Amino acid sequence: MLTKDLLRVSRAGGGYHPQFATREHRPLAARIIGTYQGHVGETRGALETALTNLEREADDFKLVRGFAALVDRDATFETDAPIDPVRARTTAFEAAEAVGVVTEDERSAALDRAGDALGSNAAAVERSLYADLEERQVLAAVDPRWDPDGLLAQYNLSIAQTALFDATELRVRSSDPKALVSAIKRLRLMYEIHRLAAEQAGPTEREVVVTGPTHLFRATRRYGTRFARLLRTIAKSETWTLEATIDDRGTERTLELSDADPVRVPDAEAVADVSFDSSVEADFAGRISNLDLDWTLVREPEPLATGTRVMIPDFAFEYAHADFRVYLEIMGFWTPEYVAKKLSQLEDLEDVELLVAVDESLGVGEEIAARDFRAIPYSGTVRVKDVVDVLGEYERQLVAESAADLPAELRPDDDVVTIESVAASHGVSEDALAEVAFPAHERVGRTLVRPAVLETVADEIKAGMSLSDAETVFQNHGLEDASAVLSRLGYRVEWEGLAGGTIAER
Repeated sequence: MLTKDLLRVSRAGGGYHPQFATREHRPLAARIIGTYQGHVGETRGALETALTNLEREADDFKLVRGFAALVDRDATFETDAPIDPVRARTTAFEAAEAVGVVTEDERSAALDRAGDALGSNAAAVERSLYADLEERQVLAAVDPRWDPDGLLAQYNLSIAQTALFDATELRVRSSDPKALVSAIKRLRLMYEIHRLAAEQAGPTEREVVVTGPTHLFRATRRYGTRFARLLRTIAKSETWTLEATIDDRGTERTLELSDADPVRVPDAEAVADVSFDSSVEADFAGRISNLDLDWTLVREPEPLATGTRVMIPDFAFEYAHADFRVYLEIMGFWTPEYVAKKLSQLEDLEDVELLVAVDESLGVGEEIAARDFRAIPYSGTVRVKDVVDVLGEYERQLVAESAADLPAELRPDDDVVTIESVAASHGVSEDALAEVAFPAHERVGRTLVRPAVLETVADEIKAGMSLSDAETVFQNHGLEDASAVLSRLGYRVEWEGLAGGTIAER
């Protein structure tokens, strides 16, 4: 982004059109990079004089200043002085007051006196007096991250971002809508997603409208700067269009951009690395992800249709043993208008299992329940237990349904097989096998074992055998749960400190 005083925009025809740099400006970009590189070791004042000369030669001085502002971010300026300037000034002024400086000779005398006091000389004092002023600082190094082509690309992105500072609404269509909405939510912008009619659809069937309360724009431009940051994500899509409403000093204008414009993102990330919209979501995701559940947490799942619009819930829970999803939306401290809009969206959702964790201060739990969705009130943080309890209700229902579809008996081919493997082969959870009979096998812990295998193992195990030797026998027969097998065969382990154990009859 650039400062607004460097914005180059045309208002022809009542529009709002950023003036992009083109290939013909590449030599100018190269000259500016070279000017910085050629002034390493010289003062900022000398550098600015050289840049001013370039401004006089160029068609638009703002273009020179825009290029220079971007390169300047990679320049390092230092104070080059033998004596700390503040200390030099203080000592020199004290000496001048003692001498009483009126003439040039008296000034020299004051500098000599200051030099003596500082253990230096008058020349060093004079060189240091104002060395920390901006124009006297020295360009110590410059390491431009862009070549001339990259500088052109960065300038065009920056000028487009600057044009969005005064935007009050964005309407975006992108071939990567998921990345777009993810960035919108991470930047904490308010948005709606509209489904387009067939004749309007282009790279996407949806249009994302990013808005905010009108009074915010009158008080602050914080949404404008977030819109500018959002452009980085938009411009990384293969195809995209953007239409923005601009408050141009009280006049409403329209800014239109698309992938046909020279707006690219050179070697940069889309937005700041923020994973969640809020600390409430981040805290919830962190705590529930540490639990051993038969549900997979999905961040920002696919959009859900809601009338003529769509919504993207904050999370979805995917059940491991069936094609089943439960969605979770977290309603935090939102404006009344936005809450009303969200409730309207919920009204039009159909055939969706949705949990809504709602901040108690909003007082809309009953309205959510009236729309046949489960409301989970919270204050400060969403209680993981409350969500897990509801998931448990769904899970019990899913287990019962899957168990009802299973035969009364199962006869696995393997002599030894885990219940987990059998469940996976039938696409059900282990709990669904609780009432299923296995006539050819015996349940030993969570393993199914043919009686003949148990008889063979029983012949190889003797009291007094070390536990490690017994475990080797079990492993040779594909038995992993030594404790369950020993218990089934009537043995226990007599432990001998930390050294190991011996098999003994129970």
